[in-house]
Amino acid sequence: MAAFDWAWPTRIDRAAVEAALRLDFLAAGRNCVLVAAQGVDKTMIAQNIAHQAVLAGHHVLFTTAAQLLLDLGSQESARGLARRLNVYGQRGLLVLDELGYLSYDTRAADLLFQVVSRRYERKSLVLTTNLAFSDWPTIFPNAGSAIALIDRLIHHAEIITIDGDSYRRRAAEVTRKAPRPKPPS
Repeated sequence: MAAFDWAWPTRIDRAAVEAALRLDFLAAGRNCVLVAAQGVDKTMIAQNIAHQAVLAGHHVLFTTAAQLLLDLGSQESARGLARRLNVYGQRGLLVLDELGYLSYDTRAADLLFQVVSRRYERKSLVLTTNLAFSDWPTIFPNAGSAIALIDRLIHHAEIITIDGDSYRRRAAEVTRKAPRPKPPS
C-alpha cells in the first residue's frame, strides 16, 4: 500500500481503507466489501488486508469466487462437500476476489450462499466485486438467492466503493505513447 496512488481514483474513502488495513472489522466478525470497476486495485487492497491479517496471526484463505465455486462444485459426495463448506465457513478470514466477472448457475449461487451463511455474524469475509449490489441478480439465476446473499453479506459490513479509471489502461496508454527506440540499421 505504500506505493498506492491515492490521487488516481476519483473517489475512495482512504480512512475506510486504512481502517480495513488495521483489521478493525475482523474482531467483530464484520465483512469488508470492495466495490469498483476493473483495474482500480480492489484485488491489491484485498491482498494487503489479507497480508496484514497473516502478520497479526490470523488464518487467511485468499481465493477467487470462481475457484471457490469450482472447488465446491467438484465435490463428488455430500460428505466431501460438507467438509469443504466447513473449510470455507470456518477459516479465520476468507477473501473472495472477483465476484461478478462470471455468471453462476443455481447450484453455484446456492453454494456461495451456504458459505456466506456459515460465516454470517461469526467470521469475517473480504469480498471484491465489480458490480453494484443492484446488479447482482444479473449474475445469479435466482434473484431471491442474490437478495438473501446480499442481505447477509452487507448486514455487518464495511462497504468501500472506489471510482476511477483502470490503472492497467493508464499504464498501457503511457507505454503506447512512449517513444520507441529505432532499430539499428
